[in-house]
Amino acid sequence: MQGKQQNLAQGNVSNPPELKKSFKARHLTMIALGGSIGTGLFLASGGAIASAGPGGALLAYTAVGVMVYFLMTSLGELATYLPDSGSFSTYGTRFVSPAFGFAIGWNFWYNWAVTIAAELSAATVIIKYWFPDSPSFLWSLVFLLLMFGLNFLSARGYGESEYWFAIIKIITVIAFLIVGVLMIFGIMGGKAVGFSNFQIGGSSFHGGFFAFVGVFMAAGFSFQGTELIGVAAGESENPRRNVPIAIRQVFWRILIFYILAILVIGMLIPYTNPDLLRGGIDDIGVSPFTIVFNKAGLAIAASVMNAVILSSVLSAGNSGMYASTRVLYAMAKDGMAPRALGKLNRRGVPVGALLVTTAVGMLAFLASFFGDGAVYNWLLNASGMCGFINWLGIAVCHYRFRRAFIAQGHSLDELPYRARWFPFGPIFALVLCTVAILGQNMGAFSGGNIDWYGIAVSYISLPLFVLIWAGYRFFRKSNIIPLEKCDLSTHPE
Repeated sequence: MQGKQQNLAQGNVSNPPELKKSFKARHLTMIALGGSIGTGLFLASGGAIASAGPGGALLAYTAVGVMVYFLMTSLGELATYLPDSGSFSTYGTRFVSPAFGFAIGWNFWYNWAVTIAAELSAATVIIKYWFPDSPSFLWSLVFLLLMFGLNFLSARGYGESEYWFAIIKIITVIAFLIVGVLMIFGIMGGKAVGFSNFQIGGSSFHGGFFAFVGVFMAAGFSFQGTELIGVAAGESENPRRNVPIAIRQVFWRILIFYILAILVIGMLIPYTNPDLLRGGIDDIGVSPFTIVFNKAGLAIAASVMNAVILSSVLSAGNSGMYASTRVLYAMAKDGMAPRALGKLNRRGVPVGALLVTTAVGMLAFLASFFGDGAVYNWLLNASGMCGFINWLGIAVCHYRFRRAFIAQGHSLDELPYRARWFPFGPIFALVLCTVAILGQNMGAFSGGNIDWYGIAVSYISLPLFVLIWAGYRFFRKSNIIPLEKCDLSTHPE
């Protein structure tokens, strides 16, 4: 009996802690919403309308929305079949090659680790709306500790905080849409405007092809964050049920929120309004949301929108810290990052990976104080393309997964969730992502003089990604995995 008890005790000791299955369907839905509804909608939408006109902005956001739909269904098929916190790295390693998984994993981690720094910078500027003479470093430290604390406590702590952050955004957008519709029909804010602002200059399109491409890029940045659901699926209570629910809800909500918001802004604010071009993070008074609320007679709009955008910024930073930490942990488990980062504490939190991610985010933020922000701007601009590379990776992984699934004799009926429109969906997303990547800074090539500095800043992520991929492939002798040999095994339920 005593020996049996010793064996049981030894067995308990030998079982390492695991990631906790903490997320319900509501958490997954709000995590994806919280990662995508933010400054891109509240601020950048005004600049998009000013650049390409309301028609051009609507077309660009709709095109990106369709692409995101296909990407989300592709990710849904992958994440329900193989829910894993490594997500992109894991899928790339299994269905393309270990070199591709290595490169896409580090690309994802870098993208969101630097995003943390960007959100810290934005938060310190926003908070000075109320406390103009306060020190920036103090606020950045407070916000960083808040993000770290929410992620350090448990995955459930992150999930709950993100749920309420997203609720704030959703309430704000719904209130904006209601007020906007009432103003369009003249029930609030004066007489009805109809489609008069769509006809300024005789057309709802403005700026030509390059302006449209620029808005297409901005729309892509605005939708980024929806892919976080792929990482969170690894800690979902029932991913095969919850992930499809969340994906269906997230796509339609985001598309409706963005398209309707762009439509309302375009109908109520002339695209020639100079305030739309000044909708920077440090000038909340000219957010298109604030302009509309002020026109409706809601004088408190600026303060309310400032608080909402602050919550959006913290939400994005919070999500970035969670996602990048989990991917770094998964890569460490697979031998693609230092092994020490692949350990969990008793609450199932990868503390080592969390500390490294937090430190990198803080160092990137501190870089903004040196060399008039040149280092920080390089880091931030270099991360801009990473999101599109991540999306491209999803399309490639899904295409390879589905072909391997069939090649190995499986039936599509075995899939817990099946993406529609295959292979058109991933191919369409792949093409648009490639266009977005190549068109990052088309303006640098136009005109008489080529802007080599602008090209270097905009496109640096692409050669870095290729270099990391090629380097791993060369030193580890990593080749493309034949479809018949792709690892299709799943985790035990």
